[in-house]
Amino acid sequence: MSKKTYIFDAAAVTVRKVTKSVWTILWSVLRVFLVSLSLFIVLYLIISLVISTDTEKRLRRENRAYEKEFASIPEKQALLAEAIDIIEWKDAQVYEEVFHTKAPALDPVGSLEFLFGADTIPDTKIVTYTTKKADALLETASEVNAAFEKIYRTLGDRGFQMPPMSIPVKDVSYPQIGASTGTHFNPFYKTDVTHRGLDIIVPQGSAVYAPADGVVTEVVHSSKGDGNVLELKHSGGYSTRYLHLGEIVVSKGQSVRRGRKIATVGMSGNAYAPHLHYEVLSNGNYRDPVNFLFGEVAPKDYPNFLFMSINTSQSMD
Repeated sequence: MSKKTYIFDAAAVTVRKVTKSVWTILWSVLRVFLVSLSLFIVLYLIISLVISTDTEKRLRRENRAYEKEFASIPEKQALLAEAIDIIEWKDAQVYEEVFHTKAPALDPVGSLEFLFGADTIPDTKIVTYTTKKADALLETASEVNAAFEKIYRTLGDRGFQMPPMSIPVKDVSYPQIGASTGTHFNPFYKTDVTHRGLDIIVPQGSAVYAPADGVVTEVVHSSKGDGNVLELKHSGGYSTRYLHLGEIVVSKGQSVRRGRKIATVGMSGNAYAPHLHYEVLSNGNYRDPVNFLFGEVAPKDYPNFLFMSINTSQSMD
C-alpha cells in the first residue's frame, strides 16, 4: 500500500490529502536520472584514470618500447648509410681490380644525364640534331623491318634448325656478365689476348645446363689452360663449349636434352675466379654468345647484357 500524505489547511480548518501532478512526477524522475548519470560518469572517470585493464597496460608498455626504439632509429640509419657507402666503395674496388673498369650503374644504358645540359644548347642545334636523329631512326627502323622479314623467311624454311638460345646457368642478371668475344686484357699474361667466349660470373658449384638438345663430343679433365672442358654438338652445325668447369656429369657420346645438367661451375685451369667460360660455334666459327641468349633474357634486359659484355675490358681467363 502506498503511503498517503496529508496537510492541515488552517484557512479551512480542515485536513486534506496532498496530490502530485504529472509534471512533479516527471521532474522527480528526471532528477533521479541526472543524479544517477552524474554518479556513473564520475565512477567511470575514476576507474579509467586509476584502474588500468590488461590491454591498456600492454599498450603502454609497447608505447614506451617504441619511444626508446624510435630514438635509436636515426643512429641506425646513419650506420646503415655508412655501411652502404663502404660496400659501394668495395664493389668499385673489386671491379677496378678484376675488370679494370668502374662498377656498373643500376641501369647502365638507362641514364638520362645527357639531358641535364640541354638548356645550354642553342635551339637550332637541338632541332638539327633531332632531325638527323629522326632520319637515322627511320633508316634503322627500315633495316630492322627487313631483318624481321628475313627472320620470318628463315623460320619458315623447312631445313632451318634453331640454334642454342638459352643461358646455360640459371638466374643470371646483367652484373654477372663479363667479357665476351674479342680482344681483352688477360689477368695471367698481363696483355691483350683474343677471347673466344663469354664469361658468366656465378658461384663455384653452380649447375651448368645444356642450352639445347645435343651430343657430348668432348670431355677434357685438366688443371692447366682451359681446365675441365665439355663440348656439345647441336643440330644446324652449332656447337657449344664450356671451360674451367668443376665436375662434369656426362660422358663423351652421350645424348642430352635441353635443360639437362651437364656440369658444375669451377675455376680449373687458368681461371682468375669462379666463372663459366661459354663458347658458341657455328660450322666451326666462333660466334658471340651474347647473340644467343634471347631464349631467357627479356628484351628490356638484353641491352644491359650487351653493354656489360662489350665494356668489360678484362676477361676471367
